[in-house]
Amino acid sequence: MEVTFDNLLSTGAHFGHLTRRWHPNYEPYILMERNGIHIINLEETLKGLTKVIDFITDNVADGGEVLFVGTKKNAKDIIQQEADKCGMFYVVERWLGGTLTNFSTIRKSIKRLQLLEKESSPLYESATKKEILSLEREMIRLQDLHRGIKDMKRLPNAIFIVDAKHESIATNEAHRLEIPVIAIVDTNTDPEVIDYPIPANDDSIRAIKLIVGEVSRAICDARSIAYPDGGAIPVAAGEEETAEAESITSENGEMAEGAELKEAESEEIVMEEEATLSEEGEVQDSETEETAAVEEVQEPEEIVEEKETEKSNDN
Repeated sequence: MEVTFDNLLSTGAHFGHLTRRWHPNYEPYILMERNGIHIINLEETLKGLTKVIDFITDNVADGGEVLFVGTKKNAKDIIQQEADKCGMFYVVERWLGGTLTNFSTIRKSIKRLQLLEKESSPLYESATKKEILSLEREMIRLQDLHRGIKDMKRLPNAIFIVDAKHESIATNEAHRLEIPVIAIVDTNTDPEVIDYPIPANDDSIRAIKLIVGEVSRAICDARSIAYPDGGAIPVAAGEEETAEAESITSENGEMAEGAELKEAESEEIVMEEEATLSEEGEVQDSETEETAAVEEVQEPEEIVEEKETEKSNDN
């Protein structure tokens, strides 16, 4: 792991909120109080980050997907860059209520967006100029909302959140669906509602970049191990069906080849049998011809003998 105590210290990851804004459940992660501000214990930060790296590595190696969430101004650009780098999905605009719990409706909205993006879409046929402008505005709005999850075919296996208090709706939806939640947690947030908390300053851009970058790097490493040939895309349900169909097709091909071989063998056997029968027939024909020739040769001798006996009787 590249993140060290000194790296976290230099980014200001140890600065918490004012003491009057702290959450009582955060006490195990607080080192001290200085000038009315709580100081976060960076040793706990490293422990939490290590647990997160281990969990994400195992999850992604098994084909899991992680959804990055960070809609606050300090985090959205970092989240988008790191999620694109590791090939995962992200939400950096407003979190739509029901993105996880009502995912089927979100998929319908994404299909609407894909229809609007097609230039040959029937929506634009016989539409007035005003209607076309309205459709274009709708397309831009949906692109902003769904740009990070447009290709997400199923629910993620885990979500990574920057500022769990700010993204409380996403946290609640994940808990309802029993999706593990990973989050950078500051002193004003309850860490007990997070499955894998990383205690750190969630307002420092440098601290966010350091931690999110380390998580992104771990995902890339796990994918390179799981997909050494460069196939970094997780297998979806449709792809599994396609793979099964291909395997069935290959099996059918092997069966067909076996059938062809069996047919060829049977043809050879039939040809051999026919050749044997023809040889036997030729032998039999030759035997009959010899017998007939012998009979033809013997018949005159018998006739001669009969004639001689008749002559001797007459005498």
